[in-house]
Amino acid sequence: MNTLLYFGAILILLATGIHVGAAMVLIAFGSDFLGLGVLPEVAGGIIWSTMNSYIMVAIPLFILLGEILSRSGVADRMYRSLAIWVGWLPGGLIHANIATCALFAAASGSSVATAATIGTVAQPPLLRLGYDEKMVLGSIAAGGTLGILIPPSINIIIYGALTNTSIGKLFAAGVIPGILLAMTMSMVVIVISLVKGQRAEQLEDMVTWARRIHALLDILPVLFVFLVVMGSIYMGIATPTEAAAMGIMAALLLAALNKTLTIRMLHEAFLSSIRTSSMILLVIVGAFILNFQLSLVGVPQDLARWITSFGLGPTGTIWLLVAFYLVMGCFLEAVAMLVTTIGVVFPLVILLGYDPVWFGIFVIVLMELALITPPVGLNLFVVQNIRIQKGPISDVYRGIIPFVVAMFLFLILLIYVPSIATWLPSKLF
Repeated sequence: MNTLLYFGAILILLATGIHVGAAMVLIAFGSDFLGLGVLPEVAGGIIWSTMNSYIMVAIPLFILLGEILSRSGVADRMYRSLAIWVGWLPGGLIHANIATCALFAAASGSSVATAATIGTVAQPPLLRLGYDEKMVLGSIAAGGTLGILIPPSINIIIYGALTNTSIGKLFAAGVIPGILLAMTMSMVVIVISLVKGQRAEQLEDMVTWARRIHALLDILPVLFVFLVVMGSIYMGIATPTEAAAMGIMAALLLAALNKTLTIRMLHEAFLSSIRTSSMILLVIVGAFILNFQLSLVGVPQDLARWITSFGLGPTGTIWLLVAFYLVMGCFLEAVAMLVTTIGVVFPLVILLGYDPVWFGIFVIVLMELALITPPVGLNLFVVQNIRIQKGPISDVYRGIIPFVVAMFLFLILLIYVPSIATWLPSKLF
């Protein structure tokens, strides 16, 4: 089957260490050389039309926003504030990891930035208080994945660009699922803690209500950036791209107020943003070239005929896609998996009558699982690299298991209650 041949070729090339964007271009041109031979004539036009897109500008802008926030010093104070509010729950400060990741994700839009920033902040107090390191590392890796679901999300922008779906609707659709997924993770922590008989911990023994109210001030900076970005979009003041630029200005203001706005900090933020943006945009260009070639040889049609031959119906087909993405997630990074599959899978899903906005959130949740699925889960490597107490990465693998279960339970809920993702966009648009 052509589809399996193409995906198999991608996996083989990636196993050799070739960048995923280059792998997709090589496969597209190799297939074209054996077939119609038209790709060299149209490749330039594909690259130009892909990059000459207003929405593509939002990707490096949101990446820069996350880089500035991660270096601005707001995460440490936010973590301590949330620890005061949620530390009384069974599982203690593990909930602070998840809550801080959720809030930081609401401003940064990046799972890697979220996991790295919150992981650096959270580990010292948790290890000092004697928390299970595996659970600490697992909660940080899983909480970091919220960065690609809670808006603004770079992956949501990529999905919208690839499928021509409204970014504003997709952002709105990610709010309630993001909150519910964070709550599901916390519920899993509570259950595990109650079963093990673990007590809650606080950073301080006695916390008055006055101290709790005062601690809320440390959450305001991130909420300020979130409101600037999302508020400007839904009030009609700015497009997602313009909102990203406004978010950067807000983040620079916060960095200035925190006295962390230096030439060195900006240089590091810009350099890191350039590296990440270049990698992502190369993957997107490669995906558009490959998708063009796949459409020429009829791969989407082959896949549609193959899946419909099972007679599974819409829900059964979705579960087949779940299995497909779970297997792919063991070998491909989230962005690579999104851009290499969506051009083939999206037409089939729309043909089955699914809402493209709902499917976007569904795919993003599967991308979250890919971020924490061994052996290629990116967040697992990020957390391993920032560990204070060095040890084998198998510790991170074991720590992530309860959160993989939480995500899978949420995925079931999303499939059978699609209004979780579609209700808010239907009210706002």
